[in-house]
Amino acid sequence: MVQVPVGAYDCDVLVVGGGIVGLSTAYAVGRAAPGTRVTVLEKEPGPARHQTGRNSGVIHSGIYYRPGSLKARYAVRGAAEMVKFCAEYGVEHAVTGKLIVATERAELPRLHSLVQRGRENGIPVRELGAAQIAEYEPEVRGLAAIHVGSTGVCDYTGVARQLALASGADIRYGARVVQVDRRPERGVAVRTAAGDVVRGRVLVNCAGLYCDELARLTGDEPGVRIVPFRGEYYELARPELVRGLVYPVPDPAFPFLGVHLTRGVDGGVHIGPNAVPALAREGYDWTVVRPRELAGTLAWPGSWAIARRHWRYGTGELHRSLSKGAFLEAVRRLLPAARAEDLVPAPAGVRAQAVLRDGSLVDDFLIKEGPRAVHVLNAPSPAATASLPIGREVARRALGMLAAVGGAGISAPRP
Repeated sequence: MVQVPVGAYDCDVLVVGGGIVGLSTAYAVGRAAPGTRVTVLEKEPGPARHQTGRNSGVIHSGIYYRPGSLKARYAVRGAAEMVKFCAEYGVEHAVTGKLIVATERAELPRLHSLVQRGRENGIPVRELGAAQIAEYEPEVRGLAAIHVGSTGVCDYTGVARQLALASGADIRYGARVVQVDRRPERGVAVRTAAGDVVRGRVLVNCAGLYCDELARLTGDEPGVRIVPFRGEYYELARPELVRGLVYPVPDPAFPFLGVHLTRGVDGGVHIGPNAVPALAREGYDWTVVRPRELAGTLAWPGSWAIARRHWRYGTGELHRSLSKGAFLEAVRRLLPAARAEDLVPAPAGVRAQAVLRDGSLVDDFLIKEGPRAVHVLNAPSPAATASLPIGREVARRALGMLAAVGGAGISAPRP
């Protein structure tokens, strides 16, 4: 058992997870309370190796999210802050705008609802008829669309590197946490796979795909389980067919946005993702199977409830995963000029989706607290966009705890 001796601390705030949310938290702590000692433990040899570095790089506007939700508030605020951060630190980015396109009449009411939601969230949108779509995307076809001007793209891995440098934190790579000893009257000590012990006054759990497991290691029951969904991408061999970002109208029953077209900061166009169950938390293709992790997913009642409730949707996603022709069909709804040879396989990502026991997908960011611990338990897309506000909120909670337990010279910042 790792012990927490009285008065022996390596840091004040111990962050587990070197993705964009963990590094944003370290950055926020340093800015809110200079002099606070922060250590970040990341199991990979560098930052942003999983959700942060394997997404489409979109700076989301916040149009999709329920007004008043954390996702809506933090995405709208975070998008503006992310553009400013990229400009300040020289990270590649562009504010391109995007189209959300209805290709069937049944989608038109949902498109109109998005217009209303965007306006409630303070996002300027322009409604387009079929002929006006070509002003933005000559090769895209649809019945109607909306243009969202505040959407952009950036290099999130570059953002994570800059956050790490600017945070002033002690960043330790190759440090996988295998054991946690939390003593409410003393603090938290963790042991890494290499046998190192790191002791902190407060623990911040930003472990992404493993956040629920880390919460349980700490002694807190998260009340959710992470069910991993793999998002598979292609790259467009003829990127000149797409000028910017093109999305379908999403199904409001799911947190996934559907197969979309994204021109990145490198000029390439990514197509995807779909959403299929992964056989491991870092299962980036069908050959990656980790029996313990798969058994944990299958043992959670919520996993079976999802399957029963959404089997038709899931069947379609699996079909697109296993059939390039089916994936192409989804693409051609938006981009009729696309051909099979235009789709070049690209690296996949895995979404850490928190699922409740009854099978409900947690549809907002979820942050919980335990004694001397703050757990980020649901931070999928648009968490990269919203990472700066999320980091401030997590830092506020951690610093409040630190002040409560008598952290040297620390006072809790205002929200």
